[in-house]
Amino acid sequence: MCWCSAVTLVESRTRVVFLQHPREFKVPVSTCRMAHLSLPNSELHVGLTAAGSPSLEAICARPGTAVLFPADDAMDADTVSTPPETLVVIDGTWSNARKVVNNCPLLSKLPRLAFRPDQKSRYRIRAEPDDDFVSTIEATAIVLEKLERAPGKFRPILSAFDAMVERQLEFAESTGRRTRHARAKARNSVRVDPLAELKSAQSPVVVFGESNAWPLDAVNAPPGEPELVQLVARRLSTGETFEAVMKPTRPLAPNVPLHLDVSVDRLLAGELRSAGLARFAAFLREGDLLVGWGRYCHDLLSHEGLALPPFLDVRARLCQLNAGRPGSVEACAARLGVGLPEGRGRAARRLEAVAAVAQAARDGRALEALPRKAGS
Repeated sequence: MCWCSAVTLVESRTRVVFLQHPREFKVPVSTCRMAHLSLPNSELHVGLTAAGSPSLEAICARPGTAVLFPADDAMDADTVSTPPETLVVIDGTWSNARKVVNNCPLLSKLPRLAFRPDQKSRYRIRAEPDDDFVSTIEATAIVLEKLERAPGKFRPILSAFDAMVERQLEFAESTGRRTRHARAKARNSVRVDPLAELKSAQSPVVVFGESNAWPLDAVNAPPGEPELVQLVARRLSTGETFEAVMKPTRPLAPNVPLHLDVSVDRLLAGELRSAGLARFAAFLREGDLLVGWGRYCHDLLSHEGLALPPFLDVRARLCQLNAGRPGSVEACAARLGVGLPEGRGRAARRLEAVAAVAQAARDGRALEALPRKAGS
C-alpha cells in the first residue's frame, strides 16, 4: 500500500535525525519513514551506530544535540528550558534501540531527553508492552509539541499513521483472518503439553553459542556468514560440561569482545575450529536432545556441517505454554531465583540460565520462570 496521499507536512524548529535499526528498515508497517516524510526539517539514516558516518558523527559532535531516550538522568521534555537544536530519534524495538545507544559512544554521551505520553498509543494493530509505549511517529509528534510548547501542532503528521492502521484493521476484518496472536492462542487451547518432549528426554544437552558477526551496515565487513567462536554445553542428567573458544577465521568484528565479555587475546588464541567441533561431536551421545534458547546456536552448528541430534527450542515451547513471550532467558532465570556467574563471559551466564529454565521445565516448574499476566 502507498500512504503518500495521507502524508501531511509540518515544519519544526528542531532538526530531527532518525537513526533506524536495519531490521526496522524491512518492517512493512514501520512508522519511522512516515515521520521523516512528514517533517521537512528531518533526515533519515539506517544503521546500528553513528560511528563511521561523517554526517552522523558531525551531528553528534555539534552543541545542542540530544537523543530521545529514557534514562534516570534524562531531561523532561515538559520542563526543559532550552530545547535541543537537533534531536536524534532511534527507531527500533526497545531492546535494539537500547543496544544502539549504549554501544555507540557518540550517542551514549549525548544528553538524553524523555517524556511521558498524555494518552495511550493509537497503534491498534499491535499491543504495546505498556501504556507508556508508543510508536516512533507518535513519540516524535509528542516530543516536538512539548519542546515547542505547541499542543496539537504536530498531530497532523499522524494522518498517514492513522490511515495505515485503519487500512490494516479493515483488511483483517474483511478477510476474517486472525492475527498471529489469535492463531497462537487457538493452537494453545489444545491440551497438549509443549514441554512433553523435554520432560521425557533421557539425555537433554543444553547448548549456547557465540559468533563473530559483523553489523549489517558495516562498511568494511568481510564477506561471509557469522561464524561460531565460542560454544558451551551442559548435560543435565550428569552435569558434564563442554566449552570451546575457537579462533575466528575472519577479521574479528569490533564489538564482539564487548558483547561476548571475552578478551580479544583469548579469542585470537582459541583452538582451531576443526579441533573444537571435533571435541563437541565426541561430547555428544546417541539419544541426546539438544536444548537451546532460540535457534541461533543450532543454526551456527548446522552451518558448520555437524550431524546434530534432535533440537528443541525451549523459548518457543515456553511461548506456546504461556501464549506470549517469556522475556529474556536471564529474566526467566531470575524469576527462578538463579544467580548467574560473573567474570566468566556471557556464554557461561546464558548457559547457566538456559540450564535452569530447562531443568525447571523438566521438573514441572516452567510457569515459575514466566512473567505473571495481569490479574493472575
